[in-house]
Amino acid sequence: MSEQPFLIGDGWMEVKDGNDTARSIFDRHYSRYIYADGRKPKIFVGPGEKLVLLTADARALCVWRKFKSADGQEGVNCAVFRNESKELASDLLRAAMAAAWQRWPGERLFTYIDTYSVPPTIVRGNPVWGYCFRKAGWKFCGVSKARKLIIMEAFQ
Repeated sequence: MSEQPFLIGDGWMEVKDGNDTARSIFDRHYSRYIYADGRKPKIFVGPGEKLVLLTADARALCVWRKFKSADGQEGVNCAVFRNESKELASDLLRAAMAAAWQRWPGERLFTYIDTYSVPPTIVRGNPVWGYCFRKAGWKFCGVSKARKLIIMEAFQ
């Protein structure tokens, strides 16, 4: 991981899509797409309005996207959330949600969780996917048609 001395302080800092440190964390996220021809594009978020957040210690990444969803979801999508720090994921997520609502006041936040790629958290003997999202106040709101992904949402 590359270090960036400008990342000073606590909490989330906004960085540009294509930031090397953010991309290195994204490369370890389960949703990272690897091109068959080996290309590695500099930007990694995709089209639409975006907010790329990196913690000051460069150990967590949260990416928000506002775009036209192919499955009709409306609002701002939490496209990537990865925590490699010792911070509680739900606390980091709450702070990232505040940043998203500062950018897009009152918007519905939503995310997809791939139950085949993400291991569940066992809570009272039961598997729970998206546990840190639940602890941050998100609610289950459906399953996507195409890939059967869990959809969760949060409101301001």
